[in-house]
Amino acid sequence: MTTSVVIGGNFAGLTAALEIKRRGKDDHKVVLIDKSPLFLFIPSLIWVPIGRREIKDISFRKDEILKKKGVDFIHAEAKNVDTVNQVVVTDKGDVKYDHLVIATGPKINFDVAPGVKEFAHYIGSPKGAMDTRKALEEFKKDPGPIVIGATQNAGCMGAAYEFLFNIDRWLRDQKIRKKVDLYWITPEDYLGHFGIDGMPLGKTMLTSFMKMFNIHFRTQVGVEEVKKDKVILSSGEELPSKFTMLMPPFVGVDFVTNSPGLEATANGYMPVGDDYRHPTLPNVWAAGIAVDVKAPFTSKKVPFSTPKTGYPSDETGKIVAKNIIRVANGRTDLKKKAWGKIPGLCIMDAGRKEVIIFSNSLFKPRVFAVMIPNVLYDFSKVLFEKYFLWKSRKGYSYLP
Repeated sequence: MTTSVVIGGNFAGLTAALEIKRRGKDDHKVVLIDKSPLFLFIPSLIWVPIGRREIKDISFRKDEILKKKGVDFIHAEAKNVDTVNQVVVTDKGDVKYDHLVIATGPKINFDVAPGVKEFAHYIGSPKGAMDTRKALEEFKKDPGPIVIGATQNAGCMGAAYEFLFNIDRWLRDQKIRKKVDLYWITPEDYLGHFGIDGMPLGKTMLTSFMKMFNIHFRTQVGVEEVKKDKVILSSGEELPSKFTMLMPPFVGVDFVTNSPGLEATANGYMPVGDDYRHPTLPNVWAAGIAVDVKAPFTSKKVPFSTPKTGYPSDETGKIVAKNIIRVANGRTDLKKKAWGKIPGLCIMDAGRKEVIIFSNSLFKPRVFAVMIPNVLYDFSKVLFEKYFLWKSRKGYSYLP
């Protein structure tokens, strides 16, 4: 029997584990190791600070689903891996593997600039989202300027854009919008770059949104320092701020950087080919955010990175599962799909409005790419959330 061990259990990891078991059936043992028993639908964290969602609304126990589907779950923290002896070291014992799938997600680099950790809020984790909610409740008692955006080297600009427009809507609902100067800061070369070199009409659309909602914006800027009452930009400009939310850069997790045999990149990501297989370790694979993705562009002024969203993470989990089963069956015709060739599929929430973004590939060159605004309601965003949570709760990993 072949044993595959999957490290990490959110978008990429849960999909990979379920698909390996579904395809491998009784000939394949699958073990998923994660320090959290919960699956979290991360895209909806943007709604938690404003009270539109609770954490319980967008999470569920994955250990129960895994058990039903025949996948072993170990609730533990993976410390490192011995790639010579094929052993994963955890805080609850060692686990041997025939194939290893690294789907560990990111570590957040709050040290990207002084004061980011101390004075800027972060919405990308349950705790961060709930802390942000508390801060907003205090803020509305004595409103003032707000700064929202991304730091240098960041890649997750999309979530910050969504939070920006949701905050604009929240301020209007609280009837304090006129008391707030709202600022957007980004290292992007232009609005709507998104770390994918833009989309047709994206710059024009985002610029129109900023003017429509009376949002001041600064592009091609980094963060020099964050203080309690202001944000100092790399340009030297100082923006007053009573509330600051920034998306810092992602880097590889400690499990990867503490495992020299994995030959990780300088920023802690996994080098893989278009089949998501390690170049020198044929039984080691990576999926999701853990994958090293080369930016298809060169930043003109301030460095920034590419996004690693849920859809490509889910797709790479499926590709890895399919390839592991092929290898186990003695096949060499592995499925290949470079990260940048995966279709771009995203629904950007804009404060009960939305923009549907779709392209045949995430990076250029593309055959087609569209951005479709919906100013009536964000029903597509809500529908996608409900669908993905439903399919994940059921363990229907094979569905798109």
